[in-house]
Amino acid sequence: ITGELMKDLYKIDEFGLKRKSDGTIESKYTAEELIERVKEYAPKYAREYIKDVFVTEKALRYDLTVPFARYVVQHQNDITFPFKRYQIQPVWRADRPQKGRYREFYQCDADVVGSNSLLNEVELIQMIDEVFTKLGMPVIVKINNRKILQGIAESLGAPDKMVELAIEIDKIDKIGLQAVLNNLRTILPQSTEADFAFLGKDVKDLDSLKMHFTSEIFKKGVEELEQIRNVVKASFNIGSKVEFDVTLARGLNYYTGTIIEVKVDREKCKSEFTNSICGGGRYDDLTGIFGLPNISGVGISFGADRIYDVIEELRIFPADVTSSTKVMFVNFGEKEAMHCLPLVAELRKAGISTELFPDAAKFKKQMGYADNKKVAYVAFVGTDEMNKGVVKLRNMSTGEEKEIPSAQLIQHIV
Repeated sequence: ITGELMKDLYKIDEFGLKRKSDGTIESKYTAEELIERVKEYAPKYAREYIKDVFVTEKALRYDLTVPFARYVVQHQNDITFPFKRYQIQPVWRADRPQKGRYREFYQCDADVVGSNSLLNEVELIQMIDEVFTKLGMPVIVKINNRKILQGIAESLGAPDKMVELAIEIDKIDKIGLQAVLNNLRTILPQSTEADFAFLGKDVKDLDSLKMHFTSEIFKKGVEELEQIRNVVKASFNIGSKVEFDVTLARGLNYYTGTIIEVKVDREKCKSEFTNSICGGGRYDDLTGIFGLPNISGVGISFGADRIYDVIEELRIFPADVTSSTKVMFVNFGEKEAMHCLPLVAELRKAGISTELFPDAAKFKKQMGYADNKKVAYVAFVGTDEMNKGVVKLRNMSTGEEKEIPSAQLIQHIV
C-alpha cells in the first residue's frame, strides 16, 4: 500500500495534521535503546544470541515515534505547539514472518505533542472510527490507562513490578485466566487468591474495578478514562464500539496515561484476524531522551499491512482503489493503435489513468485483461470509428456503450 493510497483512505488532513517523513537509517544511540527493548521481550532461546550479536553503528528504522521525538527537539523553535503531524513510512523489525507479523511493514502514525488535553485522545478515537467506517471494517476500540495498572500494582504492594504484572494480565485472552493467575502468584508469592479476584469478573467493567482499588494514582487514571469515554459518547456519533479493558497493556516503557488498541470486531464480521490493527497512547516525556523534558504528547499508529490483510480477508477492498487504470483502448492493429496514441496522451494529460493494450491480441484476451484489472472504461476505435471521428466507450460496470466524439471524450469520463 503506497503512502498516497493510505492518505486517501484515511483522510488524515481533515484533522489538521501536517505530513512528515524521516530517513531510513537510525543512529546507534537510538538503535542500542531499541536493542535493549528487544532483549527484554525476546524469547528465552534468543536472548543468548542477542547478547553476543555485534551492534552496528547504524540500524534500520524501528518505528516512527522515536524519530518524531527527535524531530520535535531539533525543530522546537520552528514549530507551533501543539504540533500535529501524520507520517506514513516503512519500518523494520527482527521478527519471525508469519500471519500479521512482518520484518518490513508500513505504519501510518498520527500524533499531537505539546498539549496535556484529553480532547486529543478523543479526536484520535474519532479519527480511528472514521478510518475504519470508511473502509467498511467493524472494529472494537479498547482503552485503558497506565495509571490504573500502576494503581493496581501499588495496591498489591508491588509498584516496581507493574510492567511484569500488566504483561501477564494482558495474556488472559491467549492462555486463559487460570494460567495467568498461576504466573501472577509466581511474580508475587505472598499474594492470595482474593488479590486477583477482580480478574475473575468482567474486566471491561470499570465500576466493578473501582470497588477493589482506591489509591490516588488509580483514581487519577479512572478520572482520565471516564472523561475520554464521556466526551466521546456525548460529542460524536461513534459507530465503532469503544470499551474499557483492564487487561490492555502495551507500550508500558513509554506510555504514561491513555492506552489505545484496535481490533477487528469479530462478532460483526467473519474475520479470523486476532492481532491489533491500530494502537497508541499518551507519553509525557518521550522527547526527554533527546534533551527536551516534559513535553507531553499522544499518538496512534495504523498498521497498514495488517489492515490490508483484513481487507483482503473480508473482500471489502474498494474497486476504484484496486484499479490502476481508468480507461483502456483495445488494440485492433497498427493503424488503429497509431490513431489511439494521441487520445491516450490527451487523457493522461487530463489526469486520467489510461493505457493502450500493447498487442493486437484476440479480443477476448484484451477484454479479460481489462476485467481483471477492474478497468472502469474500455474504448474501441476501429476503422468505422476512425472515419467518423468517434470513440465507442463501454462502461464496464453497467455494460452500457456510447459513441462519443473524440474531442468530448474527457468530459464523458471525468
